[in-house]
Amino acid sequence: MRVIGIDLGATNVRGAILAGGEISGIIGIPIQSNGSVEDVLADIYQVVDELLLSGDITAIGIGVPSIVDVEKGIVYDVLNIPSWKEVHLKKLMQEKYNLPVYINNDANCFAVGEYYYGKGKGSSSMIGLTMGTGLGAGVIINHHLYAGFNCGAGEFGFLPYGNNLLEYYASGSFFSLTNGINGGKVFKDAQNGEAYALQLFKEFGKHVGYAIKMVMYTYDPQMIVLGGSARHGYEYFKETMWEEINTFAFSSSVKKIKIEVSEMHNSGIIGAAALYMDSNQ
Repeated sequence: MRVIGIDLGATNVRGAILAGGEISGIIGIPIQSNGSVEDVLADIYQVVDELLLSGDITAIGIGVPSIVDVEKGIVYDVLNIPSWKEVHLKKLMQEKYNLPVYINNDANCFAVGEYYYGKGKGSSSMIGLTMGTGLGAGVIINHHLYAGFNCGAGEFGFLPYGNNLLEYYASGSFFSLTNGINGGKVFKDAQNGEAYALQLFKEFGKHVGYAIKMVMYTYDPQMIVLGGSARHGYEYFKETMWEEINTFAFSSSVKKIKIEVSEMHNSGIIGAAALYMDSNQ
């Protein structure tokens, strides 16, 4: 079984072939973000066409930064691609390639990828919590992805919190927007022992801990896997994160919850391809 995984981002589209848990032939090109629907489709087609040259492809999976009608494969309001308000991507792709096509949002793809090929392997229920520019999540319940009626399950980042939304405190936005500083710089300064950076990560950990408590109250998963760029600072925020988690109302749940940090590279591609696994198990 060889599945093409496509990760559509705000500035580029990347793809590869997943076979036996390993990806090969990674391709990435810039997309025409401000172009028409057809312009961006042409960029996706270019990557898929090249991957198809290797032959023997079972299906195509696509992850997008947007809300998706999973059954019909309609993509709505893609972030930073203004023309993509309503694109019937599944229909277009299946008609062009005559292959099964699976589409979901990027946070759901992250969760599926971790469940089948990463830290979530072997769990029955798992939340993939992505802490990038914003805070998103993919939800695995009873061994399958739960996307919600409108593909909106796991949007914890939009919960009211502090003076704004939770994602302003429990994602990379805590550094860039809430504190007006580059998160990468804070991470490097923390590695060098800079006091201000270490303190910022301590504050960040409290907010991440609160987000995890919301996950536990709503879904009570067996495992939570942390993803996104902010996860790299785990060493500096884990202590205060756990301090906050330990205020959870049910201490027995805290003892049982497993929290892991993703080590997966190219998770967007792997997760998109893993949509095939989730739909055919």
